[in-house]
Amino acid sequence: MTYRDDLILNLSFSKKGHSMKNTVTKKLLLGAAVLPVLFSGVAMAQEVPEAYAVDSVGEVVRDSSGDCWRTGYWTPAMATYECDPDLLPKPEKKVEAPAPEPIPAPAPAPAYTEPEKISLSADQLFDFDKANLRPEGKQTLDDLVAKLGGVKYDTVVAIGYADRLGSDAYNKKLSMRRAEAVKAYLVNEKGIPADRIFVDGKGEADPVTGDTCKGNKKTKALIACLQPDRRVEVEVAGTKETVQ
Repeated sequence: MTYRDDLILNLSFSKKGHSMKNTVTKKLLLGAAVLPVLFSGVAMAQEVPEAYAVDSVGEVVRDSSGDCWRTGYWTPAMATYECDPDLLPKPEKKVEAPAPEPIPAPAPAPAYTEPEKISLSADQLFDFDKANLRPEGKQTLDDLVAKLGGVKYDTVVAIGYADRLGSDAYNKKLSMRRAEAVKAYLVNEKGIPADRIFVDGKGEADPVTGDTCKGNKKTKALIACLQPDRRVEVEVAGTKETVQ
């Protein structure tokens, strides 16, 4: 029995339209009889044809110009962006989301200052039986505001008092006028909001001297003894910024 093996090799490649074709046909003749191909019912898988020629390591073959070699199976539908970018839309660039802004550290909360109550001598602030501030009285108030530097005022309370010399009605009005004189200076000269300052005049109420000063006549000794009762009490409450 003799064998005849006719082998025709046909490789098909094209470089973007320029093709070289080869087909492979192999005929095996066994004498005068052709061996039948038997199918056992098992389906044989077909490999997906390559659109571009690849080398032994799977890389696309390119010519000296850098163009990919197309196979005979190539169609526009099989084009890739790496080899035929003109046939495909450009891939969208991935836009990275901007980094979030750093969260600033919270500002320190203002520290609340404990209410400060100061008793100012009326004799230091005013002349006897008067409600006009003396230069020494203005300096005393300046020192008070400087001491409370940086405080955001919530409330300032100024309460005027008088000694027991004179009528109750007169002392009530005098102590009120003195409290209002303190408020006017703090508003006009020191810039404290007027709606933060509250005033009252209590006359000869709540004497500091108690019953230590005897007599009711306006003697120099009695006036001097009752001096602590002639006063203006100033109470300040507010908040102060803290620096860290």
